[in-house]
Formats: sequence, structure tokens, C-alpha cells
Amino acid sequence: MSSEDLKRAATEAALKYVASGMTVGLGTGSTARWFVAGLAKRVASGDVSDIACVPTSQATADQAREAGLRLVDLPAAGVDLAVDGMDELSPALDAIKGLGGALLREKIVAAAAQRFVLIGDDSKLVTRLGEKAPVPVEVARFGFRRTVALLAELCEEATPRRDGDGLFVTDNGNHIVDCRVAPGFDTRELHSRLKGVPGLVEHGLFVGMADEALVAGSGGVRRLERAVAR
Repeated sequence: MSSEDLKRAATEAALKYVASGMTVGLGTGSTARWFVAGLAKRVASGDVSDIACVPTSQATADQAREAGLRLVDLPAAGVDLAVDGMDELSPALDAIKGLGGALLREKIVAAAAQRFVLIGDDSKLVTRLGEKAPVPVEVARFGFRRTVALLAELCEEATPRRDGDGLFVTDNGNHIVDCRVAPGFDTRELHSRLKGVPGLVEHGLFVGMADEALVAGSGGVRRLERAVAR
């Protein structure tokens, strides 16, 4: 199976969690696109109804709106279900997200979800976070160079993400810095230390947030649950 086939398989498993009347958080990225498309088909066929959707990026909003899904602002009560992809996933179901640049809105929606489900293929599985992917952080424009310098003191590398000739700009008008950390770093310690950096809006460590993950591989889709409830 191709990587796209695996992403679609994980998506099909997650779509079974959607029930009529739900408010659903829609993730961002190549895997999340499959979920949006699949949800639109379920709604169009009448399989589920009265679905409200909260997109985590402008790209996802555009896809969902074009597919006929009903979009709403994030309610004060949150969402019933949020489904999103991941860039890395540890055995503890901690994740790195944000290589697509939507980590701030993704984290806001994930934290507001009664049930947060990560989906993807088994290439995303790692023994420890940071094995393959950097930790993306969203940084305010004001004082940007100073914030990058602070991140460089904290991490081995802090590289501003570029988009062509300029810096990458998020949907929120901020920049992204990709941070490389020494192998074997303590996830929760880094989570805490990053939060203390002035100018950092949010980081891509999703620690203790996912309730479960649906991971597709050659043997099918595995359902991984968090050992301790959040």
C-alpha cells in the first residue's frame, strides 16, 4: 500500500467515530484532507446529519466549505471530536505536530475536544520524539530575532522557516521556527521550558493530549490508547 492508501485507511477508521449532531474539529495536512473528504461524503449521503465543523487552518476551511460542510467558530463548549494527523508519535501518544504551520489552531481545537484522535501511517511512529522531525514553534513577529536567539540557547538549532524568498507566515500572521533538540530530550521538561520563552505563541509538542491514535500499516489499522486518562 502507498502512503496515501495508509492515510486513507486510518481516516476511514476515524470516520466511524462521527455521529449525527456532533461538532467536529478538522485537522490540517495531507492526512487530515482525507478525513475532511470522507466526512463530506458521509454528510452528503445522509449517513450522518447536523454536523458542525471547526477548521484548524484556512486551507482546511476552504476544502471543507467547497465540499459542502457547515463551518462554525469554535464554541465555548468546545467540540465533541477532533481528528488530526501527526508528524511524530511516541509510545506514550505524545506527538509532534506543526510541520504544516497550523499548530496553534490545531492545539486550541485539540484541547477543546471531548475526544482527540490522531491518525496517520506507521512511518510516524518513533521511540522518542525528535527522532525525525524538528519541534515547530509559532513566534510573534514583534521581537522575532530576539525570540529566535532565546530558542537557539534552549535548543541545538533554531531555524526560521522560510517560504520562497521570505519567512513563512501562519494564518495568524506569525512566523514558525523549527527547533532541533538533542536526542533523548525530556518531552515534558522541554514543553515547560518552551512555554517560558517570551514571544513564543505556541509550540508543536502535543503532550498528554491525544486520547487515542489510529495508525495504519501493512497489517491494517491499529488503535492505540493512552495508558493513563488525561
